Amino acid sequence: MTSSTQHKVALVTGASRGIGAAIAERLAQDGFTVIVNYARGAAEADAVVSKIEQAGGKAVSAQADVSDAAAVRRMFASAEQAFGGVDVLVNNAGIMMLSAIADTDDAAFDRLIDINLKGTFNTLREAAKNLHDGGRIINFSSSVVGLYQPTYGVYAATKAAVEALSRVLTKEMRGRNITVNTVAPGPTATDLFLNGKSGQLIENITKIAPLERLGQPQDIASVVAFLAGPDGAWINGQTLKANGGIV
Repeated sequence: MTSSTQHKVALVTGASRGIGAAIAERLAQDGFTVIVNYARGAAEADAVVSKIEQAGGKAVSAQADVSDAAAVRRMFASAEQAFGGVDVLVNNAGIMMLSAIADTDDAAFDRLIDINLKGTFNTLREAAKNLHDGGRIINFSSSVVGLYQPTYGVYAATKAAVEALSRVLTKEMRGRNITVNTVAPGPTATDLFLNGKSGQLIENITKIAPLERLGQPQDIASVVAFLAGPDGAWINGQTLKANGGIV
């Protein structure tokens, strides 16, 4: 914990499990009070809060579907009331649904757009209005923007759009000392990634990166912690590919 992070508040979306939970735990360890956002799975979010508190950190859970603009506004208003506002926003919430463009139905397209793109937009809009000066915004893209594999078309499109929003918002935050950056993980060992994949497929993917392993949620959390902490103050408008050299 440093004096620069004490009493600061970090809101992490989609933080009840996987990479989001690892980010919440790491930022709490670094001294932030963490708001653990979730859409569904209150028990999982409460478990993350309990783990943080047992380690001596401070955290609360906050239910809000990021695709619901009104719910996001209420979450920011609650943070203002409880803590005086938010210093760091981490836009981790997202879904991955894969299919060839020819086979993607309207419902899948709309859901990917609603959560990955509109969800990020909704929180960015509130952060642009309400984030404390000197704050940090950390969005999530993916290394599929660059790999462009078959079946990842719509998913990659939502993440490329997030990168565009990030670059524009960087310039709109001029004068407020707020940095806006994006983290683009490669294959990471989470349930979201591992579910439905054979052992052979996972082994094949593991060998693609020169470092010959999958990323771990803590690897990604370390990059976020760097951007959110004092050492990341001069990084702005960048996309950091945390992928072991896969692309």
